[in-house]
Amino acid sequence: MRNFLKAYNIKIVFAMPGVVLATIFVTFPFVFRELFPVMNAQGKDEEEAAALMGANGFTIFRRITFPHIKWALLGPSGSGKITILRMIAGLDKPDSGDIMINAMRVNDLPGSKRGIGFVFQNYTLFRYMTVADNTAFGLEVQKKSKKEIKSKVEKLLELISMQDFGKCYPHQLSGGQRQRVAFARALAPNPQLLLLDEPFAAIDAKVRRELRTWLKEMIGRVGITSIFVTHDQEEAMEVADTIIITNQGKIEQTGTPDEIYLNSQTEFVADFIDIQRYKMQMAVRKRNSQ
Repeated sequence: MRNFLKAYNIKIVFAMPGVVLATIFVTFPFVFRELFPVMNAQGKDEEEAAALMGANGFTIFRRITFPHIKWALLGPSGSGKITILRMIAGLDKPDSGDIMINAMRVNDLPGSKRGIGFVFQNYTLFRYMTVADNTAFGLEVQKKSKKEIKSKVEKLLELISMQDFGKCYPHQLSGGQRQRVAFARALAPNPQLLLLDEPFAAIDAKVRRELRTWLKEMIGRVGITSIFVTHDQEEAMEVADTIIITNQGKIEQTGTPDEIYLNSQTEFVADFIDIQRYKMQMAVRKRNSQ
């Protein structure tokens, strides 16, 4: 080609920016063809988890998407529990009314500015990050110093009894361990409110019972206001101090577990609660306390 051009006295003049742009335009369709199925398959959960910790679009793509290439709210399904949680977190917008956190209206604040920690139902751990890196993510977004991040991560992993798992990846953990890591990651940026979206739904019954006890103890030790969404009455009774029962987007009744089960105020609540399960659980508590 070079001799051909020289024979006909043809000269090609180019500048480096032009070469770069030409390369981008030529290769972009092929890159997009590979990226799009990965981004589409990944879904929104991991991206929402990162966004709630303040990560911008570029950070989400670079740290979360790109590596893929290679209170309790109680009510039946469809009652509005998760919608309420998502509106509080800033993931969905309410049609009307105000969302108040610490006496401040936050309707117009993005989720990352509301001081909220969110534990998703299916963990949403960043699968190509280690346990330590997952826990540190929110702190890195806040641009904390490496020393502070290291110290905070070590304390949180000790809090969840996983100090020896810092270098493990999510696929190397059990379901219960993954949920503990999700809990630590949500607490790392020091949120003022912790939201939990049916956090034990994907875990087997035996581990779920153990984690309920663990979670209530951890929340008490950390001292953070928490809203726990569940359709499992036993979970609500064991974990919550106050239960809010919802039905078709409306609050049916609010009260302590004892008040809810012993003094149902609406026909729906009376039909919804399992009084026999309540009596059995109270008997177990009494036996365990003796």
